[in-house]
Amino acid sequence: MLYATASQTVGPYLHIGLDWLNSGEMAGPDVSGERVTITGVLTDANDKPIPDGMVEFWQANAHGKHNHPDDPQKLPVEEGFLGFARMRTDAEGHFTISAIRPGRVPGADGKTPQAPHITVSVFVRSVLKRLATRIYFGDEAGAQANAEDAVLKLIPAEHHATLIAKPLGGGKFEWNVRIQSGAETVFFEV
Repeated sequence: MLYATASQTVGPYLHIGLDWLNSGEMAGPDVSGERVTITGVLTDANDKPIPDGMVEFWQANAHGKHNHPDDPQKLPVEEGFLGFARMRTDAEGHFTISAIRPGRVPGADGKTPQAPHITVSVFVRSVLKRLATRIYFGDEAGAQANAEDAVLKLIPAEHHATLIAKPLGGGKFEWNVRIQSGAETVFFEV
C-alpha cells in the first residue's frame, strides 16, 4: 500500500510563502454595509484544535457583487472592499475575521437569489486538497433567506447547523469547523 508523504499534503507548512496574504479584514473602514465579526475554532476528528490550519474567506459586498472580474453584475464595488481574507489558526485552532454582511447573489439559474453567505476554503495537514464550505447567518435577518437558499435545500436539514453561524449579539457570530467528527462540517466538491 502507498501512503501520502508530508510533501503530498497541504500542510502543516501553510505559512511558507503565504503569510504576506494573511489578513482578517475583508473590507476597509469606509465600505458601506453592516459590519460583522466571525470567530471560530478548527478541530480535527478527535475534536482537538488544529493549530496549523489555514482558512480562506470569499464574499460578495453588501450589494451582492464580488470584487472579481468574473462577476458580470453591474453593481458597485467600493474602494477598500477586498471580499477576501486568509487566516492561520492560532495554537488553540482559533480564527477571527471582520467582514460586511454580504448581499444576495444570483443562484445557478442566474435569477433566484442565494442567501447571504461567505465561501470558505479550509487547508489542513493530511488532507490532499482544500475543503470548501460556506457560512450562512443564523440571526433573524438570515433565517428567511436561508429557508429559500437552493444550496441549503440540497443538504439534509439535520446538517444545516454546521453551515450556520450562531449570532452572539452586536454583529458578532460564532462558526466552528469540524473535520471528520460526528458533527463534521458540510463540505462541497470543488
